[in-house]
Amino acid sequence: MRVSETDVLVAGGGGTGLMAALSAARLGRAVVLIEKNPKLGGTSGMSVGSICASATLQQRQAGIEDEPDAHFDDMPKFHGDRANRDNPVLRRILVDAMPETMRFLTDLGLVFMKPVPEPPHRVPRLHQVLPHSGAFIHQLSRHCRREGVIIRTSCAVRRLIIEDGRAVGMQVEGPGGQEIIRARRGLVLATGDISAAEDALRGRHLPPEMAGIPAINTTSTGDGQKLGEEIGASVANGDLAWGPEIRFIAPPRASWIIKVPPIPAFARLVKLMMDALPASLLRPFLMSFVTTYLAPSYGLFREGGIMVNREGQRFCDELAKPEYAMAKQTDQTAFILLDGAMAAKFVGWPHYVSTAPGVAYAYLPDYARNRRDITHKAETLEALAVKISVSAAALAATVAEYNAGDRKGRPAFGAGPYYALGPARPWVVFTEGGLRVTPDLAVIGAGEQPVPGLFAAGSAGQGGLLLEGHGHHLGWAFASGRIAGRNAAFLSPVTTKED
Repeated sequence: MRVSETDVLVAGGGGTGLMAALSAARLGRAVVLIEKNPKLGGTSGMSVGSICASATLQQRQAGIEDEPDAHFDDMPKFHGDRANRDNPVLRRILVDAMPETMRFLTDLGLVFMKPVPEPPHRVPRLHQVLPHSGAFIHQLSRHCRREGVIIRTSCAVRRLIIEDGRAVGMQVEGPGGQEIIRARRGLVLATGDISAAEDALRGRHLPPEMAGIPAINTTSTGDGQKLGEEIGASVANGDLAWGPEIRFIAPPRASWIIKVPPIPAFARLVKLMMDALPASLLRPFLMSFVTTYLAPSYGLFREGGIMVNREGQRFCDELAKPEYAMAKQTDQTAFILLDGAMAAKFVGWPHYVSTAPGVAYAYLPDYARNRRDITHKAETLEALAVKISVSAAALAATVAEYNAGDRKGRPAFGAGPYYALGPARPWVVFTEGGLRVTPDLAVIGAGEQPVPGLFAAGSAGQGGLLLEGHGHHLGWAFASGRIAGRNAAFLSPVTTKED
């Protein structure tokens, strides 16, 4: 079997892995990064693009006074009854690392919007990258290549190589077949979460009611967690997940803004537009991005919206976790119905259809303009049934049965014009279960001892840290990737040998 060597070996080509590789390379180390997919990006590249951070340049420019201590104290306000599941040591590491992490990203050429609020954070902390999250991958990969990082896509890790108790390499499989890549200093697992893992791994950690619900990132298969467990490591908070969450299906064609290369010059132009244009001109531009992939607000249901499946039948109590019932319907899809009075509410604050942290709220007119493929309007229920390809008789019977039953305080379904939003379906956005790690992000193995030479970061190394609230997952991805890459680079080298 072919054998090659490097100083630091990183598994995973999302934001975490690229940050780890770049950090190690800037310390003068030879770095190889492997990514099992044909393209870089991972979940970071699919995200909204918001980072939650304190004491940043962007905050100071906006006149916002903030500090990591306040950020540390505010994070548990999001946790609710999960507060006792948190890892405060890693939370401290995260908030302390974020000011420098944001400075690092800004120095790479990334451009961010003015920070926006998200209560219960006491001050605005959400930093939205421009023009979209692809900018992270574009800039990080460009700087990695500039620093000499060898990036190999379509190359998956199959097993860790442990010698004399130390992690010294990985057996990988790429277009050329199986090979061994040895690391003289350290390895970093940056392979994402377990949301799309095979049933054995998901079933071991996630609640059984999540079985069969697909993941947003279909290649988040828990490779790092699985490799860690094979050598005696364990997963913390494996039963926690963001989701299932209802989201509208993707548009048939990507938004034009997604197709534009996310180069700094274009990002600066977008920021200039956002700072200079009046809201009336800026809003259509923002909405072309916002309405691409968002989740419907539960306010739609509280105001009387009902859900019907492909058969035109109401199948659940919309106020009681409808996403689980959706997973049992034909194609796991459903439509959200609104009557004329309900639809008239969702044209302005506080009745929004969906929200994108750090960007804007989207209302029914925004969807009618930008997502015509999922926004259906008709004067009669019969005509609406035709538009969404369901039985008109079934839909009429569904509405009549809903109006005659216990609506739990919600209004009856009244006169038109009628709207149907959808199809929508449930997704697991990402899971919280990551390998347990030390404060240095070394993987904790058998006997509660760190595995020499092996680090984990991002979702793979979340270690019990709760990342509730928007922007914390991306923050941890970049902060932990930078720490893990640096620590792997600083390890004393080992003498390599043929496998």
